[in-house]
Amino acid sequence: MKSAISSSLFFNSKNLLNPNPLSRFISLKSNFLPKLSPRSITKSPSSSTSALRSISSSMASSFKPEQARVPSALPLPAPPLTKFNIGLCQLSVTSDKKRNISHAKKAIEEAASKGAKLVLLPEIWNSPYSNDSFPVYAEDIDAGGDASPSTAMLSEVSKRLRITIIGGSIPERVGDRLYNTCCVFGSDGELKAKHRKIHLFDIDIPGKITFMESKTLTAGETPTIVDTDVGRIGIGICYDIRFQELAMIYAARGAHLLCYPGAFNMTTGPLHWELLQRARATDNQLYVATCSPARGSGAGYTAWGHSTLVGPFGEVLATTEHEEDIIIAEIDYSVLEQRRTSLPLNKQRRGDLYQLVDVQRLNSK
Repeated sequence: MKSAISSSLFFNSKNLLNPNPLSRFISLKSNFLPKLSPRSITKSPSSSTSALRSISSSMASSFKPEQARVPSALPLPAPPLTKFNIGLCQLSVTSDKKRNISHAKKAIEEAASKGAKLVLLPEIWNSPYSNDSFPVYAEDIDAGGDASPSTAMLSEVSKRLRITIIGGSIPERVGDRLYNTCCVFGSDGELKAKHRKIHLFDIDIPGKITFMESKTLTAGETPTIVDTDVGRIGIGICYDIRFQELAMIYAARGAHLLCYPGAFNMTTGPLHWELLQRARATDNQLYVATCSPARGSGAGYTAWGHSTLVGPFGEVLATTEHEEDIIIAEIDYSVLEQRRTSLPLNKQRRGDLYQLVDVQRLNSK
């Protein structure tokens, strides 16, 4: 261990004994940074900037930022459009499934009438959020039609209105298994992607809340990123947002936007809901949109609400309280490049020290 340390850090024993701390600091800096002559620094602001860029480039090369993602991160693709409006439909949910479907349809139509090109629905919007309800309200999405009236509605509306719909989530039945599943429909009405919640909501906070999705649901096994008419979108469902690795994988795959339908509760919602959204957006320098059910009185599970759109600098661009609401907000993808230029994190990662492995991409090569 001593040899490893000494090979990385070149301390001068005289400097360590020097009572002047500034001289020690200057000496340590000189061992890590290329030397700049006073002439190169004072010659002109532009030459000084050029010299600093040279330092940055040299350091980046030794830090191997391209190796911080395995496989290497994909470049951010050019989006189909730069600006558009997103609609977040915070809906009340009842035990009447037909009513829930009709209600969601009207909300989507209203959001589209207000200019939304992308509409996001809440987690479990066609059913009460409970382990008792999931088996009763579950649908066979692959069969479609009468076997899945919720997704049949989403397909019809997306095609008729020529919009992209991130269909929140519904309970899905596949044989003897149940999943918490989000369907993405394109403006042609076709099912473009299906995300099954990867991280199940199993928590026990004594005196506050206990919920075990794993009693009835099966965890999904695949990250989901999809190219749409409004850009490349990574999908997560509620508890998925707590796992930064998933968001990092989506960013490395070139996502412009992350969408998380979610139903945080009254214990974790006030503390973590906005915090996690802003963290995922800031860390990965992209947009994050969330959509919650509205808070229902007398419901067995009480949702926090507060559907939100966060920008790539961690700024809250639009949000609401806990009642039913439809949020319309603008997404401007040109901001992504601005933020990534100002804070070039992709060029500053330490691939020589750490790596994030995208197992799915690595195994598909």
